[in-house]
Amino acid sequence: MRILGIDPGLRTTGFGVIDVDGSELTYVASGTISTMHLDKGHLPARLKVLFDGIREVTGRYEPDCASVEIVFVNVNPQSTLLLGQARGACVTALVSTDLPVAEYTALQMKQAVVGYGRAEKTQVQEMVRRLLSLPGLPGPDAADALGLAITHAHAAKAMARLALADGVLGAGSGKYKAGRSR
Repeated sequence: MRILGIDPGLRTTGFGVIDVDGSELTYVASGTISTMHLDKGHLPARLKVLFDGIREVTGRYEPDCASVEIVFVNVNPQSTLLLGQARGACVTALVSTDLPVAEYTALQMKQAVVGYGRAEKTQVQEMVRRLLSLPGLPGPDAADALGLAITHAHAAKAMARLALADGVLGAGSGKYKAGRSR
């Protein structure tokens, strides 16, 4: 299975691609999509760069599924809104290629990769380097994206086992297996 991880950001969006074969994780690619060359005030153009960049990455690496970080609420509501729009452009690009998209918080990713939900970015970079046997540290945004892919590699197995055991996951988003009870 090939997993694409996305760490959305309006200025810099990280991506990371890994292959999963049983418990073996193999690095494929990682990098960033930047909008810093564009005027900060031109939001639609920046969102288009993110959308097109994600589409290019999915076309080049042909992942089977994607994993995206869930936006957290900042102290500054304007920053949260802008980040949410960047994330929306990324998720829309992914689903426009019919990719299944899983979502994880930064805390969940850090817990899965480092073993501590409040880990520093440098700790995530180092653990991603070790888990994927990389020769050097990936950049912070690419490391987070690779961490999201690694998180999904571990979580997807558990989710598949749950689906087989209970049949819940095939029901669709927001649906309950047994329906509503009174």
